Amino acid sequence: MTNNDILKKLRVALKLRDDDIVKILELVDFRISKSELGAFFRSEDHPKYMECGDQILRNFLNGLIIHLRGPMPKKENNKPQKKSND
Repeated sequence: MTNNDILKKLRVALKLRDDDIVKILELVDFRISKSELGAFFRSEDHPKYMECGDQILRNFLNGLIIHLRGPMPKKENNKPQKKSND
């Protein structure tokens, strides 16, 4: 299964439009145009077909996590204090 297939299947399963996918990618500061995105969903024999690289799929999956779960909470730098046994 190719990265294009995975992207197509997630798009259908989650009922995402091109606008939604562009916004999800923007959540991880990855910019892509709708026309570039459309090239991933074309058939392999189409002249404008483009293979979805690992970086694009990885950024989409990371953005999808933020989209569905929300951003990760900030970590506190304060370490929990040990209680003394008085």
